[in-house]
Amino acid sequence: MDLHQLFIFTKVVEHKNFSKAADEVFLSQSTVSSHIKALEKDLNVLLFDRDGREALLTPHGERLYHWAQKILLMKDEALLDIKKGMTDFRGIIRFAASSVPGSFIIPAMIKQFNKIHPNISFHIMESSSKNVVDQVLNRSVDFGILGEKYDNDKLCYLPLLKEKLVLISSNQLELDEPVTVEQIIKYPLIMRNSDSGTQAFLNKYLEKNKIPKDQLKIVVHTDSGNSLIHFVKENIGISIISEIAAKEYANMGMIRTYEINDFLAERYFYLAYHKNKTLSLAARLFLENVELD
Repeated sequence: MDLHQLFIFTKVVEHKNFSKAADEVFLSQSTVSSHIKALEKDLNVLLFDRDGREALLTPHGERLYHWAQKILLMKDEALLDIKKGMTDFRGIIRFAASSVPGSFIIPAMIKQFNKIHPNISFHIMESSSKNVVDQVLNRSVDFGILGEKYDNDKLCYLPLLKEKLVLISSNQLELDEPVTVEQIIKYPLIMRNSDSGTQAFLNKYLEKNKIPKDQLKIVVHTDSGNSLIHFVKENIGISIISEIAAKEYANMGMIRTYEINDFLAERYFYLAYHKNKTLSLAARLFLENVELD
C-alpha cells in the first residue's frame, strides 16, 4: 500500500470531491482518479460510490479511512523522531472560523505557534458559525473557531477567549450610555445573517425583552462583519457586534461603541474539533500548544 496514495485518498474523503482534492495536492483530477483506482485495485475493494459530483465512502472506504489516518500519523511521528527536532517538521492545519475569530483571533494564534513550528502552514476558511460546525462534523477541517456552542455529542469544545457584545454607531450619532433596548429599536439596524453566533445572542436579548423582530427597523442583512462595520460608519444604521471587532475600528476613530443596559452578553470563543477524527501530528501539536483563557 503506497503512502502517497493513502494521503490522496484522505483528501478525497475530506473534500468528498476528486476535483477539490486534486486542487489541494496540486495534481490533476485524472491523476488523483488514477491513484484511487490503483489503490482500489491493490486492495481489491471499491472505496467510493460516485453520486454526481460527490464521492461517498463505501463501508470498505470507511474502514480504510480510519486506518489511513493512523498510518499517516505514524509516518509523521517517525519522521519527527528521526529528525529529532520540532522546527523541521512540516504539515498543514485546516481551520474553519466565523468572521471575528477569523480576522482577530486566528492570526495571533498562528503567529505564536509558528515561533515554535515555522514550517507548519494553515488553511483558513471563513463562514458562519453554523457552517463552521458543519465542516468540523464532516471532518473537512481539523478545527473550528466560533462564538456559539451547538449541541452535538461528536464535538469537543475548548474555551479560547471571553468577550462581550457592544453597540456601535457612526461618529455622526452620539447616544447616552449605557444604551437601552428602547433606544435601540428607534434606529435603523444593520444585522448579521441568522447563522452567526452574534445574531444568536441578539435574538435571545430580544426574546428576553419581549421585542418581536417585526418591531425592528432592519435596513441591511449582511454575511460580512467587515461590510457591516462600514454600513455603520456611513451612518446607514447601528449594530451590535463583538467588542473585539469593534475595538480596532473605534481606536481608529471610525465608529463609536457603547455598553448596552441589562445585556449580559459575555460569551466565549471556542475551539471545536471532532472527537472521533484522528488528528494529524501538526494538528495535535497545535492543540497541545493552544492557550486557553
